[in-house]
Amino acid sequence: MIEILNSRINDIDTIFNLYDNAAAYQRTKQTVVVWPNFKREMVAQEIAGNHQWKIMVDGEMACVWATTFSDAQIWENRNEDAAIYIHRIATNPAYRGYNFVQLIVTWAKAFAKENGKDYVR
Repeated sequence: MIEILNSRINDIDTIFNLYDNAAAYQRTKQTVVVWPNFKREMVAQEIAGNHQWKIMVDGEMACVWATTFSDAQIWENRNEDAAIYIHRIATNPAYRGYNFVQLIVTWAKAFAKENGKDYVR
């Protein structure tokens, strides 16, 4: 069974393990920018704000990502457009090849239509 749920604070160690695995995988690729070390406080704030997500497969965390409706640092003037931004998709190595990115994009489109820029939960 596959579920998309908000991450919880007790998931933070697993989230960082997935980030570490993703960065290690990125290091094996010559043309990929390797993620920096993310701050736990940032991820904890995302969790508290319900902006950190996880895919659970039969009770196991298979993938994580973060969302926001604004990212002026990256998009500058285009940030005014209605959009949902997906950040830091990290997949449990045991679940590579499950095409979670397509699932996340489909989910994000529906989530954005339902919640819009004023999302607060």
